[in-house]
Amino acid sequence: MDQNLSQAEPVRSTLADGRELLYFFDGGKTPVGFVPPKDTRSLPARPAPSDLRYDALAGEWVSFAAHRQTRTHLPAASDCPLCPTGAGMAGEIPANTYDVAVFENRFPSFGPEQHLGQGSATLGAAHPAHGRCEVIAFGPGHTESLATLGSDRIRTVIDAWAHRTAELAVMDGVGQVFPFENRGAEIGVTLHHPHGQIYAYPYTTPRTDNQMARAAAHRASTGRNLMADILDFEISDGRRILERGTHFTTFVPFAARMPIEVHLVPHRQVGGLDELSEAERTELAEMYHRLLQCVDGLYSTDTPYIAGWHQAPRFHEHRSEARLHLQLTSPRRAENKLKYLAGSEAAMGAFIGDVTPEAAAAALRESAARLQRRTEEK
Repeated sequence: MDQNLSQAEPVRSTLADGRELLYFFDGGKTPVGFVPPKDTRSLPARPAPSDLRYDALAGEWVSFAAHRQTRTHLPAASDCPLCPTGAGMAGEIPANTYDVAVFENRFPSFGPEQHLGQGSATLGAAHPAHGRCEVIAFGPGHTESLATLGSDRIRTVIDAWAHRTAELAVMDGVGQVFPFENRGAEIGVTLHHPHGQIYAYPYTTPRTDNQMARAAAHRASTGRNLMADILDFEISDGRRILERGTHFTTFVPFAARMPIEVHLVPHRQVGGLDELSEAERTELAEMYHRLLQCVDGLYSTDTPYIAGWHQAPRFHEHRSEARLHLQLTSPRRAENKLKYLAGSEAAMGAFIGDVTPEAAAAALRESAARLQRRTEEK
């Protein structure tokens, strides 16, 4: 981690049921005299860890979090648990204003305890789904989004992601940290307020395991890093490049599976957000902001998406091959059409594209150009 980073430590607090809450502020500047308010709610005890079962046929772990059936579902703005606490409403964030807040999920898929060893992965194996799940609220405005909040706020979010990555990754039993955002009812969000989540899994996820196997095989046959070669391939081809910065490149991948799919990749080998330098974080905030704006600018209404940060697993034998990258996907294949994962994709994992990556890249570049023209006309 860059020792010259200016981001201040977050202000820590505790919610009524013992969950941790952290406040991050834009520019790393905690307001003078800020003292985290006390959570005065009467909350039930935290749930026991979920049930983690091993799928021997797939070779994967599955968490069963039945208590999540009772979680808050699309409440009215007046009842939103992420809005600042005010008269008549006490939510998850006691402060009456904040920039970015991170707290332990009241309805976690993993945790709240850290796992201390789950034994072998065999037929019939079942263990408590230890780990940790956090919610990150991007700001107090209920109708805002990362795209409308701007690059300064996104920089604060990046600093929060990096802080949580570094802290969660060293907790007992955590195998991988995954910051992500689900945006839009079409994706299945249960809260409209701009927010994301951070999962600390008690294992290396299946997608990462597969990527590490591919990267190790590529290294064995070529002597080179797979993601570095993918980046070089995309830059050399050029047709799917959206933006090239000093430290990052944004592109639609050659074999994109979704109608909208974008990768944002650093030029140097880094495993996680916590390893980025000051300059890299600043450029990333600006490029990510522009990417979200052009994704939203594709159509007359905002585009639903899933944006997730692929980071190096903690203990994997091929960890050194992992390179940090963002993957943003959306099922939106036209103004009023969505791609559904039906038989071939859902049952067999065999994807069939509706939109070519080159066409998707061209549409995103045109969206960016429209945004630029509107900016210049102001």
